[in-house]
Amino acid sequence: MATLRDIKRRISSVKSTQQITNAMKMVAAAKLRRAQERLLSARPYAESLRTIISHVAAQEDQSLHPLLAVRDPKRVGYLVITSDRGLCGSFNANVTRRAQVEIDSHQAGEATLSNFGRKGVEFFTRRGYELSERYVNLFNELEFRHAQEVAASIQSRYLSEEVDRVYVVYNRFKSAGSQEVRVDQVLPIEPAPPTAEKYIPAEYFYEPSAQRILDEAIPRNLRTQIWLSLLESNAAEHGARMVAMDSATENAKEMIYNLTLTYNKARQAAITTEISEIVGGAEALRG
Repeated sequence: MATLRDIKRRISSVKSTQQITNAMKMVAAAKLRRAQERLLSARPYAESLRTIISHVAAQEDQSLHPLLAVRDPKRVGYLVITSDRGLCGSFNANVTRRAQVEIDSHQAGEATLSNFGRKGVEFFTRRGYELSERYVNLFNELEFRHAQEVAASIQSRYLSEEVDRVYVVYNRFKSAGSQEVRVDQVLPIEPAPPTAEKYIPAEYFYEPSAQRILDEAIPRNLRTQIWLSLLESNAAEHGARMVAMDSATENAKEMIYNLTLTYNKARQAAITTEISEIVGGAEALRG
């Protein structure tokens, strides 16, 4: 049975842990606000650009731009976005499990894997997956140039026909306590279906030419969609960490309460035993 000293030491240890988790929760909340602001400012532009490009892809000749070319998907590329740090609940596990299912659904050699975020790199490396690219420790200073670097690599591999289709697997931010794992196709660009909501058939006039416009707009769309995925994942990570640390803080509070009850009961039992011994000794002397 634990002694009073052991219980007191345990209470002190849990209190220290509670202070750490509470501080981490507040830091995550502050980072979430900044990440959410960046995400909400980027979403309208990225979604509008994706809509326009998908409508263009539905109407124009695919030969106008190589990134519009649809090939038989013999080799598929996956970009998996995780976090660089842990202590964010099931945030990373949800993404890596989904990505693993997607990759394993292909025959050997049919799928290639790139990862943005140290936790994903560690997960897939331990399981023997080969990573074609890895990007780690970049979320602390996440900038658009990181998305440009990733997009340039994806574009190069697609144009050289190393891959015939590219997907991004990431957590989409819904709210501070809710994320949704998404698998989005970024190459080739998916044409907007004629029955899609808000689809408005339109005739596009290009100046100076369709080729010049598409040469600029389509790579820009790829960079923007990668950037949006990174922002979504970053905001979702901070939200998940804030919730996880809040839960840990509450659990520590409950543990401290239970340990304090145990300590008081043990202390009361020790005092009662001492009193009984004193009374017993006094009776023995009296006799």
